[in-house]
Amino acid sequence: MKRFHVNMSVENLDQSIQFYSVLFGIKPVVVKPEYAKWMLDDPAVNFAIQLANDASPPGVGHLGLQADSAEGLSEISERLKTADQHTLDQDATECCYAVSDKTWVEDPSGMAWETFFTHGTSTVYGEDDARAELAIAKKSQSKCC
Repeated sequence: MKRFHVNMSVENLDQSIQFYSVLFGIKPVVVKPEYAKWMLDDPAVNFAIQLANDASPPGVGHLGLQADSAEGLSEISERLKTADQHTLDQDATECCYAVSDKTWVEDPSGMAWETFFTHGTSTVYGEDDARAELAIAKKSQSKCC
């Protein structure tokens, strides 16, 4: 099974946790000082919020697909590599209190997509600079006149 992923930045974490808990009818499975996550089964969504900052203003940060196995991630990653967009692979990266293998891509409009398989937990939020790396790689591959 694959699970749709939405990551949003919010201005007030406590108010947002309260709102989304009412909307989804359940409390988040992870709550940290700057982060919360719901794992919904109906619809199958990994919905995460984080505190907004200069690098992540309020709103949708990225979308994604969460695979339930390394093979599932490999399948998605291979499809993305045929989409004529630059991809960035990461192994065992720490982000959002988890350890995951990932493939990042931007769609033609610039929306970031994270495909990932989580295979561990982390005690820290972690820093994932994949978006910056992807932008640099994309820029270096762009054709100039």
